[in-house]
Amino acid sequence: MGAEKKWFFSILSLTFLSVLLLVFHSISTSSSHRPFPSLVQLGVPYPPAFGYYIFGGNGDKDRVFRLLLAIYHPRNRYVLHLGADATDGERHSLVVALKSVPAIRSFANVDVIGNPDRLSYMGSSFTAATLHAAAVLMKIDPRWDWFIALSALDYPLITQDDLSHVFSSVRRDLNFIDHTSDLGWKVYHRFQPIVVDPALYLARKTKIFLASQRRSMPDAFKIFTGSPWVVLSRSFLEFCIVGWDNLPRTLLMYFNNVMLSEESYFQSVICNSPEFKNSTVNGDLRYMIWDNPPKMEPHFLNISDYDQMVQSGAAFARMFKENDPVLDMVDEKILKRERKQVAPGAWCTGWKSWWSDPCSQWGDVNVVKAGPQVKKFSETITNLLDDWNSHSNQCT
Repeated sequence: MGAEKKWFFSILSLTFLSVLLLVFHSISTSSSHRPFPSLVQLGVPYPPAFGYYIFGGNGDKDRVFRLLLAIYHPRNRYVLHLGADATDGERHSLVVALKSVPAIRSFANVDVIGNPDRLSYMGSSFTAATLHAAAVLMKIDPRWDWFIALSALDYPLITQDDLSHVFSSVRRDLNFIDHTSDLGWKVYHRFQPIVVDPALYLARKTKIFLASQRRSMPDAFKIFTGSPWVVLSRSFLEFCIVGWDNLPRTLLMYFNNVMLSEESYFQSVICNSPEFKNSTVNGDLRYMIWDNPPKMEPHFLNISDYDQMVQSGAAFARMFKENDPVLDMVDEKILKRERKQVAPGAWCTGWKSWWSDPCSQWGDVNVVKAGPQVKKFSETITNLLDDWNSHSNQCT
């Protein structure tokens, strides 16, 4: 961050739609457009840049900070969000921690949402918060190429140099979004029930509640569902937030009353849009292990899962307990990251030691150097793009 604190204020509203319409006007006037330092060159032919949204709740400050250090690169933009159940003290402590990192302090490419959104588990407020973060990233500096949302329970399995290296050969209008129109049991349990998320209009934390009646499935559009973990192009998010078509807003109104809308909103918008439906690469780039039968969340990963994680070719994995030893293994073996330091990349030119941060000095931040994990990740992307080119796994 810069010398002064950068705070952003979200506007809670009675309707999910109002959250989206007002979000572009919710940024404090003290935070004007702030370009990347001239050291950073963006756009083709330079490596791609990523807009990251990292979120957590009460007690997640340290986890959010550690995740940020693991995925930091000067070319990227980051918005951090500790939900309304976290304290102002936690947010202040997070800002102080950010200022302790030389690169973050110098490149000023990390911001913290100061007036946080209220989030209800399984409610549509999670989708509203994601749209909010994307709007903030666009307002700060819209020159990133892909948007990636991560929770405090996530961690990377590759370096940012690996990610940029592989994505340099990917069309920048493509969207990595797991999706299917085979709704199965979700018709009765997710889409026919009518739910209300009180986080959109109450100041206190309250569970979502169900209406007494159900509704029929829509016939004006087709519902798609899939993983809530997405890698979305900037052009598609612009369509969702300030779009020229009413489709994103129409679906936003519908999904306001859908349980776990983050599993279906972006999938349904993109697959019902003639302009974007052919830009869907069917994969979320995440490594997760689900129980059988699957529960609401995948199970926590540990050291026994390390080898399988590494061989998966995924970019990120979830879920992890705080400070689990497997995270230390990822830091040591993959990221080469020391405690309280950012993961080094080709841009770092300082001396590496346990007491010295190699990324406190830097050279050309527009050069990336692939690491040992890049081969597996490159194979994953190649296979996904082969499916996309064959049109066998697009919106149907």
